[in-house]
Amino acid sequence: MTKPWRGLVLRFHFYAGVLVGPFVLVAALTGVLYALTPQLEDRLYAEQLRVPAAESSLTLAEQVDAARAAHPGGEVLAVRPAPEPGATTRVLFADPDLGESEHRTAFVDPATGRVVGDLVTYGTSGVLPLRTTLDQLHRNLMLGEPGRLYSELAASWLWLVALGGLALWLTRRRAAADKPVRRRHAVLGLWVLVGALFLSATGLTWSTYAGENVADLRQALGWSTPALHSAGGHAEHTTATVPVAASPEDVDRVLASARAAGIDGGEVEVSLPAGPGQAWKVAEIGRGWPTQVDTVAVDPATFAVVDRVDFADYPLVAKLARWGIDAHMGTLFGPLNQVLLVLLGLGLVTLVVLGYRMWWLRRPTRGFGRPVPRGQWRKLPRAQLAVVLVLAAAVGWFAPVFGVSLLVFLAVDLLLGARRTRARRQQPEEPEEPALTG
Repeated sequence: MTKPWRGLVLRFHFYAGVLVGPFVLVAALTGVLYALTPQLEDRLYAEQLRVPAAESSLTLAEQVDAARAAHPGGEVLAVRPAPEPGATTRVLFADPDLGESEHRTAFVDPATGRVVGDLVTYGTSGVLPLRTTLDQLHRNLMLGEPGRLYSELAASWLWLVALGGLALWLTRRRAAADKPVRRRHAVLGLWVLVGALFLSATGLTWSTYAGENVADLRQALGWSTPALHSAGGHAEHTTATVPVAASPEDVDRVLASARAAGIDGGEVEVSLPAGPGQAWKVAEIGRGWPTQVDTVAVDPATFAVVDRVDFADYPLVAKLARWGIDAHMGTLFGPLNQVLLVLLGLGLVTLVVLGYRMWWLRRPTRGFGRPVPRGQWRKLPRAQLAVVLVLAAAVGWFAPVFGVSLLVFLAVDLLLGARRTRARRQQPEEPEEPALTG
């Protein structure tokens, strides 16, 4: 790396790290808390999750009836049969007072039909209140959709700061590398580099603006997750003669049809039809390894499987997305996945702290001035500078939060530079203020 390039990368890495560090710090800390919650929830909600194991159990329809008796007038949306002896069956109800993707869930003892608890669960993974709170804290700071900008900002910059650090390490000078704080920061950065890139990429797929562009790109290239046709299936399938009203009483027959069709995952969700003419949906919902997320549609009149989507038929990118999301959530490889996420999160926290420590040690009031003089970009050949600008514009378009924040950084840099120039003219002996970018 030439000297102008190293100077530009150093200034960009340093100031970008200082400015986005707080967002990365919060995202890492809340991510660590989220990764630790499965075992905490097992203890906290043991009364709802566990019951004495029994050799026999009631039918699912009988369990649903018990849940409906405890929630008179409630609309049953789905049933999650107990995945193993000693576990409870979940019956999910619609509740207009709850938020998006939230359900009122009754926990039923499969052996006795006794409703042992009632909790609000969230999302496809059916997480319980503790993890829902930490999930929202990690995702949007409990501020709703506007709060998601913080996590998107962190994800948008993390990969660039990480790669900048790698470039600096590869072109390091021994004298600089011998400084203890900088050496620890560099070595730790290498250890967490791959994980940081992974968190950044998977985080962006969930984000508001970049995530939408990722979805559009996948759809345009045919990389989207295949959709289940629950209103008639594919052209080669036929459904029942006349649309019939589905009844929760049919849940056992529906599940039996799905099992016969190869839905053999331990954790499944049986969803009632969304309306007349729609099919039941039976989906594998286990998020461990090996991945089991096959789904079938079952006709409410004939109980025949009229459509299916198997994980084996996903496009490669859709499979990678599924694995990436599950690994990001700490569920793909069980406790090992959780441990890796906790170590990665704590590593990022330490990196941010060490970065601020370096900034504090080199602050202008201690006489160090700016780490690298401004104007490094002027030293680049015009062709290379043009490539940088084009790439920055492309990334800024694809990840708008990154693009807007970059423009803000540049604007602030120009303002500070103009103010410093005026101060130099008025008081030449006054020390310069640090600028934000190269």
